[in-house]
Amino acid sequence: MKTLVLWDIDQTLVNAKGVGHSWYQVALHAATGVELAHVPSFPGRTEMAISRELLTLHDLDPTDELIAALHRELIAVADREHPLLTTRGHVLAGAAEVLEALADKPDVVQSVVTGNLVEIARYKLAAYGLDPHVDFEIGGYGSLSDQRPALVVEAIRLAAEKHGHDFPVDHVVVIGDTPLDIAAALHHGATAIGVATGRFTVDELREAGATVVLADLSDTEAVLAAILGT
Repeated sequence: MKTLVLWDIDQTLVNAKGVGHSWYQVALHAATGVELAHVPSFPGRTEMAISRELLTLHDLDPTDELIAALHRELIAVADREHPLLTTRGHVLAGAAEVLEALADKPDVVQSVVTGNLVEIARYKLAAYGLDPHVDFEIGGYGSLSDQRPALVVEAIRLAAEKHGHDFPVDHVVVIGDTPLDIAAALHHGATAIGVATGRFTVDELREAGATVVLADLSDTEAVLAAILGT
């Protein structure tokens, strides 16, 4: 039985802090002509939820059509500016080593559950050389739903479809830096691993119900033991 490992991206594998705000500023003006004046909370939330709140905060009706237009502009600005990620962010300690170690295990499948749009997820991981280790085809992305648990369901469904067998929840591990990541995993009975490399402390992630909480990913053997239950 293979283990499905689903990674969050921002503040779990990479730090590209500030890029989201900058890209939304450009995208909002391009899609609506409105200048960014209010910024929603980003950590742990999906692009769909962020976009809906952003439009509402600017007195715009968050219709499906307007959200789609905003997302097109987000992708457009990411297409133009993704080379800047190498200078405006960095890979977090131990992330590359853990991804590579898991990629060498034939009984592990790695993908992402991220609030990002798929195009932006690819850019963020590619900027730091992490993209070869995850299967983007079976990820759960922020365009799917306002609610993060739906992304976990989608990733499990796509993985089962691609690999030709189910991934029972006791063989699914979700790793992230926010209580929303933890809640999304626990909602489906998956293993939830917290990494305190974002805004939330070890104690806060533990209180959210994480099965294991790590200060960071720097101890490869400890991270592998947490993920694989060894």
